[in-house]
Amino acid sequence: FYKRKEIKDLLAYFRLAINAGDEEALKRVINYPARGIGKTSLDRIIAKAGENNVSLWTIVSDPVTYQLDVNAGTRGKLLDFAAMVKGFNAMLITHNAYDLASHISQHSGLLKELYTDRSPEGVSHYENIQELLNGIKEFTDSSDERKEVAEMYASENDGEFPETIALGDDLGVFMQDIALLTDADEKEEGDNDKVSLMTIHAAKGLEFPQVFVVGLEENLFPSHLSVQSRTELEEERRLFYVAITRAEKRLYLSYALSRYKWGDLMGCDPSRFLEELDPDTLEMTSPIPKRTESGAPEPSRWGGLGAGTQSGGHYKQPAKPAQTQTKPVPPASQPGIPRKLVPMGKAMNSTPAASNFESSDLSNLQVGSEVEHAKFGKGKILNLEGNSGDVKATIFFQGSGQKQLLLKFAKLKVLTP
Repeated sequence: FYKRKEIKDLLAYFRLAINAGDEEALKRVINYPARGIGKTSLDRIIAKAGENNVSLWTIVSDPVTYQLDVNAGTRGKLLDFAAMVKGFNAMLITHNAYDLASHISQHSGLLKELYTDRSPEGVSHYENIQELLNGIKEFTDSSDERKEVAEMYASENDGEFPETIALGDDLGVFMQDIALLTDADEKEEGDNDKVSLMTIHAAKGLEFPQVFVVGLEENLFPSHLSVQSRTELEEERRLFYVAITRAEKRLYLSYALSRYKWGDLMGCDPSRFLEELDPDTLEMTSPIPKRTESGAPEPSRWGGLGAGTQSGGHYKQPAKPAQTQTKPVPPASQPGIPRKLVPMGKAMNSTPAASNFESSDLSNLQVGSEVEHAKFGKGKILNLEGNSGDVKATIFFQGSGQKQLLLKFAKLKVLTP
């Protein structure tokens, strides 16, 4: 998903908003959408930056001082672009990730550029941007839960902070999480013990023992673009047939009770295709809602389905009742929170601090201070970040390497101030 061009373009704007010195991001979007800053102008910017040993951003934001060889019109466009990026940067400390991401997607012109392309590919690109914004909205809403999970982990691991979690709900934190997730995906490409995630089109001609078809909701499958045309609706129905016939042994069908759409949490109705299946081949967790006289489903909700791929196949696997969580665990589907985030077993079996180890007052701790940890031994403070009560320290320990610790949970003895 993050390798798609339109996603990379928007993320480049995010990177510029966070760090205007990101030259790869600047070169990617300085003229996208087109704003009259062509390749020749960009080449001159690069050359002038090299001559003066400064960044591209320095030239873009002050072309007059550096006597950039462009006409007055191009100079004005460069200054307008610089002012736009500075505006994005100023909003970093006042807006959460979703509000700022929505603002950037609109005011950069990217969203309008994609919306005007009404081809199937253009519509898909626009929807991908909306899906990214939906993910950022969910990330923003999950900020408190991530903090709770991180603090629980730290409290059970002598203050050690899980590096896979970044606290806060701002755009910089979201981009940190994205970097972690995409790095993890690349590292696991050689591992075949995983789920194959694909579109139905990509699944044509393939078969799998177990198949999960998700997102079976009205206006999603079938798409809202197809329900107004009988021909297009039939094509969606044939595509559904392709999906359910990919399963060799067992098929699972599901839909969401609600989804983020355009930044709002919207209720969902089950796909009409589900009602067309033979009920004798299904094991339902709850009844399919009957349609009202207007054709719309009744308000009652139903859960997932387990279906045999052969006629009459019936799998007796009723859904287990929900178990009450005694510890906050992040949902696997939540953007920005990697799966297997909190290894509970390891947390509960962490090495206890020595009974005679006394921690020091850490209120005056500084970068460069030498400390001793009850579990990791002696180390040196490399960085301190966060607000009072939630300060996170990056410490290099001689025997354990670099660690991140939440000071309110860490057992530290200050050796040198």
